[in-house]
Amino acid sequence: MQKTTRTYTKELKLEAVQLVQASEKSQAQIARDLGVADSTLSHWCKQLTEHGEQAFPGCGHLPPLEEENRQLKREVEVLRQERDILKKAERASSHDARTNIPVHCSTLARILNSGDVSSAGGLGERL
Repeated sequence: MQKTTRTYTKELKLEAVQLVQASEKSQAQIARDLGVADSTLSHWCKQLTEHGEQAFPGCGHLPPLEEENRQLKREVEVLRQERDILKKAERASSHDARTNIPVHCSTLARILNSGDVSSAGGLGERL
């Protein structure tokens, strides 16, 4: 026989916990009256005490801190992927840059040897 999971609304859980807090009946008796397990009602009481207004966020919804944590983890993963792509691109372009360095240096040497280094911002003096 397959066990079915029952889903309770936030309102029912809040009313049940308030009933436990306000009633003269025992928690076990209230649980029996509501048709839930005593451990379930105890868990609801504990959740409301620990999380207050954010208790019982609903099916598929996370409490705000857990939702923020999930979003930050996703963002970190995306940033890691972007970093890895940039590293690969840098490695690929660094090979091309090494082959272009002699052309760049020869052009710089030509500018410096021409005597017109005023537009180079004193680069000739620093070299």
